[in-house]
Amino acid sequence: MPASAEFVDLCQSQLWLLVQTLGASVSVVYLTEEVASTAETRLVRIASAPDGAAMPGGEGGTALSPVADVGRSSESPQSTELADPKSSTMASSTAVPIAPLPSPDMVPERLVVPLIHEEIVLGLLVTERNDRRWQVRERQQIEQIVQTLSLACVLDKRSQWLQQRQAQQAQLQAQQHDVMDNLVHQFRNPLTALRTFGKLLLKRLPEDDRNYVAASSIVRESDRLQELLLQIDRAIDLTESFPDEVKVTTPAALPSAGPLGEAQLALKPCDVGQILQPLVVSASAVAQEKQLVLHAELPDVIPLVQADQSALREVLSNLIDNAVKYTPAGGEVHVRLQVLGKQLVVRVTDNGAGIPDTDLPQLFQRHFRGVQDQTEIPGTGLGLAIARELVQQMQGDIQVFSPMQPEGWLGEYLPAERGVTFVVALPTLS
Repeated sequence: MPASAEFVDLCQSQLWLLVQTLGASVSVVYLTEEVASTAETRLVRIASAPDGAAMPGGEGGTALSPVADVGRSSESPQSTELADPKSSTMASSTAVPIAPLPSPDMVPERLVVPLIHEEIVLGLLVTERNDRRWQVRERQQIEQIVQTLSLACVLDKRSQWLQQRQAQQAQLQAQQHDVMDNLVHQFRNPLTALRTFGKLLLKRLPEDDRNYVAASSIVRESDRLQELLLQIDRAIDLTESFPDEVKVTTPAALPSAGPLGEAQLALKPCDVGQILQPLVVSASAVAQEKQLVLHAELPDVIPLVQADQSALREVLSNLIDNAVKYTPAGGEVHVRLQVLGKQLVVRVTDNGAGIPDTDLPQLFQRHFRGVQDQTEIPGTGLGLAIARELVQQMQGDIQVFSPMQPEGWLGEYLPAERGVTFVVALPTLS
């Protein structure tokens, strides 16, 4: 990675200090550059301040000869080892000491100081003057300059590395975005066909046909998939409405979106019975295939609640689907809707293996599956976290009990210490 313009300016200003304050006749900063084909390290000059040059950013002045000048014959043996005038290369592991003086009368007197960080040579500072020897205090000042440049060089390289990683991440996100667009587009056509076939079946089947319920479930679930697809489209449009630099550098500035991809839920009076009844019908078909029994109890009079119909359907569907999914064959799932004072309470209970006490406190965390993560049952650990957030936005409450709650079991309560009960409570409007 080449040095940034800011680092070059810093080097230029420090070299100019050597000229102005210490009377250096010429000063140069080299950086190491690895050559992959030869596994060697080459020196590349990035800044110089010769005698009589203009201030940084100005014109004029002369330049130091190429890298081979660092090791010209007037130097000591140690300095000659630093850089071969024929090969102009240097191994990155070479330790480069300050060149000692062979005699008091040597003119010019050159100092070669390495830029080192964690025992890695990053480059060199070469400076000389023609009129007098370098004093101890002056050498210490040069060492301080070298330490400053070494640290700045490391920070510059890290900054460039981070910029490269950021660019790679942005490219990866763009590729993922394209893949998502393609998948959504390909998903739309078979979904439309599925809805069409379901509606055709409903038209051809009388309502008393035993297959009518299955056909209506196909249409209903395809409508639900269509709603989710629209929410995915909104989420994709949201990311496209912001420039790349905003998406990468200030994600916190994006407007918050709810679990269903919407900024906020649209709360209005809802009939929980109308939402719950078709969910029970659909789940009953799945339960029958798994050799489960699903019972449901809904009161004749159900007060309205202030809720978002799509969000509430998502919550109840998730709880019922989980109960059916995690209950082994031969088990039962009970859904009970009750009016308790000013609250409407939905309990979803199963008599499966239950949930360990260690998993209960974390059950509503995103991506947490607990013991279920060790099974072959697929899942993402997102359903319950989404359900809790939706219920809270509807001013309700959701809880989990394991072993099951007796109030959630229809008929004779099984005293066995197993099973799970999820309870959703929403305030009623009346």
